[in-house]
Parts: sequence; C-alpha cells; structure tokens
Amino acid sequence: MRRVVVTGANKGIGLAIATAILEEHADTYVLLGARSAERGRAALESLTQQRAAWTERASVLELDVTSDASVEAAAAQVAERFGRTPAPLYGLVNNAGVSGGVGLGLTLDVNTRGVRRVCEAFLPLLDASQGRIVTITSAAGPSYVSRCSPERQRFFLGRGVALRELEALMAECLAIQGDEAAFAARGLGNGDAYGLSKACANTYTLLLAREHPQLRINACTPGFIETDMTRGYVNSQGKTPAELGMKPPAAGARAPMFLLFGELEGNGRYYGSDAQRSPLDRYRSPGDPPYSGE
Repeated sequence: MRRVVVTGANKGIGLAIATAILEEHADTYVLLGARSAERGRAALESLTQQRAAWTERASVLELDVTSDASVEAAAAQVAERFGRTPAPLYGLVNNAGVSGGVGLGLTLDVNTRGVRRVCEAFLPLLDASQGRIVTITSAAGPSYVSRCSPERQRFFLGRGVALRELEALMAECLAIQGDEAAFAARGLGNGDAYGLSKACANTYTLLLAREHPQLRINACTPGFIETDMTRGYVNSQGKTPAELGMKPPAAGARAPMFLLFGELEGNGRYYGSDAQRSPLDRYRSPGDPPYSGE
C-alpha cells in the first residue's frame, strides 16, 4: 500500500486531490493534512460518505504548515504509526496555501517556508527509490518573474541557488514590503505577495530536486480554480466563476495527479494545469506547446 500525505486536504484542491487518489489508485492510502483536526474529520466523513470502503484507505493528519512543532509532530506520528523501515511514504503533496491578501510575511511563511518545513520533516520518510514530492504553486509565480530584471530572473530560475540565498531574498523583500517603487528599483517586479511567494516556492522546488536527485520533485499550477481562496476575487468582479473562466477543484487535481503517478522525464520542473512542462519566467497557456528549455 502506497501512502501519500496531502497538506491542506480538508477542502478545495487538496480535497479534490485526495478524492482523485482514492478513486483512481486502489493501492494508495491518503493522509489528509489539515490545520484543524475537526475540519479534517469533516472532510474525511465527506469522503467516506461517497464510498464506505475508503474508510480503510484514508485518515486525518493534523498539520499546520506555519508551525515547526506541528509539522514535526505530524511527521513523528506518521513514523510511529507506519514505521520507518521500509520508508512509510510514497508521496508528499504541498497544497496548503494562502492568498496574498494576508500580508507578505504570512504569505511567504505559508506558501514558501511552509513548503520547506513540510519537506524537511517528511523527506526522511519518503521511499528513496520511488518517492515523489509535488508542490502546488501557481501561474502567478512565472508571471511575477517575467516582470523582474534579467538578473533577478536568473536567480528565480534556481540554477545553483542555495537555501540561504533564497532566505536572504525573502528577507530583502520583507524589508521593503508595501513599497512598490522599492521593489521595482531592485528589479523585483511590483512586490505582489502571492506571485512572489509562488516564485520562491518554485525556486525552492528546483534546489530541493538538485539536492535529492533520487526522488521526483516537481511543482505545478492547478489552473484558475474556484476555491475559498479565490472567492474574494470572484466577489470583487461581480461575475460568476464560470463567467470568469474558473474551473471546479476537481480540474485542479489533473497536474498534481500526473506528477504523483505519471511517467516523468527529468526532475525539478514546473508544469502547467494541463500537465505539460512550462517555463518559470513567463506564463504558458494550457494547450500551448510544452516548454522544452533547460
């Protein structure tokens, strides 16, 4: 039985990914990562109401990606429950995230540092021969990078970038948060919190894949999906999600499912919502030819 941890799995895209795993892979067990155990249990109940047999292939894992203690406790719980030998996990999906409306500090802490916390805690539990890490980022990441200076773009492409350098960049951005002119003067685009956090998460994915070449570590955008996180935008536009071209959460599971279970070439890459490779420094529309560069 393969086991996969999905963070932020109590609703939206995370719950859609958990549902797709249970529907399509009878040999896979899902640990529903949720900041609130109560909400996690409600999500689990919604799944088992769909199919009672799923009770044996899913459980709740309380996990707050902003807390070192919570993440470490969750990893310890998995190790205690399933053992460390053989490695208990096949996959890890970093799905938990926030919009940029909560401020740059919290946005980076969830969308970038939260990914790092979870990866560092669960890496020792991943199967070294076939383990996979999938990080849900966003097309906002490449779009953000496209507005940066050539020098900054090269940084975000992650070749040779170390974690300390990525942390230094985030510290630099936090020091000038809210000052759009200061971001522009430093070649850092417009300082959009969400786009910056997702660009940093993509860069972290690249450096992590370089450090762990035996694993399959990639990132993807789920697409323009209707979730709680995008509801504020929908309300501000005065249109329905369908009129805005948004898709349901189930559509957002397509690329993550491919990165979890598909035949992959290469490593440390970013994929579009159509499960095709995409560049990190500009937007690629679904249906366009796949990116084939370095």
